Amino acid sequence: MTSTVRTRIAPSPTGFLHLGTARTALYSWAYARHYGGQFVLRVEDTDVSRSTQESVDQILAAMHWLGLDYDEGPIYQMQRLDRYRAVVAQMIEEGTAYRCYCTPEELDAMREAQRARGEKTRYDGRWRPEPGKVLPPLPAGVQPVVRFRNPPDGEVTWDDLVKGPITIGNREIDDLVIVRADGIPTYNFAVVVDDWDMRITHVFRGDEHVNNTPWQINIFNALKAPLPLFGHVPVILGDDGQKLSKRRGAVSVTAYEDNGYLPEAMLNYLARLGWSHGDEELFSREQLVQWFDGQHLSKSPAQWDAAKLAWVNGHYIKQADNARLAALVVTQLQRRGIVAEDGDRLQRMCALYKDRCATVVELADWLAMYFADVTPSAEDLTAHVTAAVRPALATLADRFATIEWTKPAIAAAFKETLTQHGLKMPQLAHAVRVLVCGRAQTPSIDAVLELFDRAEVQARLRAASENPL
Repeated sequence: MTSTVRTRIAPSPTGFLHLGTARTALYSWAYARHYGGQFVLRVEDTDVSRSTQESVDQILAAMHWLGLDYDEGPIYQMQRLDRYRAVVAQMIEEGTAYRCYCTPEELDAMREAQRARGEKTRYDGRWRPEPGKVLPPLPAGVQPVVRFRNPPDGEVTWDDLVKGPITIGNREIDDLVIVRADGIPTYNFAVVVDDWDMRITHVFRGDEHVNNTPWQINIFNALKAPLPLFGHVPVILGDDGQKLSKRRGAVSVTAYEDNGYLPEAMLNYLARLGWSHGDEELFSREQLVQWFDGQHLSKSPAQWDAAKLAWVNGHYIKQADNARLAALVVTQLQRRGIVAEDGDRLQRMCALYKDRCATVVELADWLAMYFADVTPSAEDLTAHVTAAVRPALATLADRFATIEWTKPAIAAAFKETLTQHGLKMPQLAHAVRVLVCGRAQTPSIDAVLELFDRAEVQARLRAASENPL
């Protein structure tokens, strides 16, 4: 690169940061980091009626959770209105923009007439100044919009970083509104001024913006501003084959945090959802930065795969530090009204169970039995807590009172009880699992019980032996 790479992400705070925008943010961040450049966070909040502080907070939280640190920002468009007004005034003076006094009713009538004639609906240029043209008289009480004077002929061509060369004729686009009647700039204008002022060199965004790009390139040229390079990444499709979006099917990034996913897993999965580095499926943040040079981005839509994400997350949970997992489990249990003390014991629990879990929620599902009462199913009780086993449960509870509370001593107590009552290990172990853990399948029963409070184990066993079904 001959100049400093500067990329940006510019979400609109009209809803949560969803997966498609998060992936675009990740690509923009990784590209800047790969080339030693800067990454900018801009909040496009000019949709005043729909923008909320709650959405801003969620966007910032999602970026922080994913670890997408930005070098500048957040920059808010509504704090830059004076700059947009100055640029518009310059454009009107130079003749690249003009005021339009069409009322909404006139625009509706214009479109209806065009439809009746079988034409494409577009602004007909009635307020566009031309040499020798007489404009209509200024209507009283109408606040004008400002329109961009789009070139009437020629083509707009750019070499897209993802899709390759794209050409769109100027006759396909009209004179778009760049400032609304209330003085607020529209997206296609504000984004150009922002990218110009912020010296953005590379723009990665969703391919729903392809049709906006010709207007933006023409505005850049009208301003004599340097053009960034554009890369339009394909959409992400949901299970039903339709595009994920804020309004349809998408889940917020922070919802995945709440549902027990780790940020490194989400980063890994999102990066792979439309980009590849050979056959690598699992890679670190550092490897992504090393590899992401803007090449190997897919031209085809990506398919969201919840099972694949769970597999990736399970991998990272197995690799995660137990102390970190314990803190996350405490939060998950608190949401259920269960108080769990974070410490060595909880960390040992995480070590025992994490290989069985795809999410921290699943890990909390396992560990809840150590801190709250369990309710075995009637089917498990009938199948495993039989009349033949009940006397052994009482014996085992008594033995537990006198042993050292360690895994080897617990195993020895089981063996002695099995011998005394003539039972097989599965008969007694399954019954103990059902009564103490609330389920018939667990890791090795001696390892499971060692992490319980001794008195709690005895109480759960004696309740069954003293209260037969």
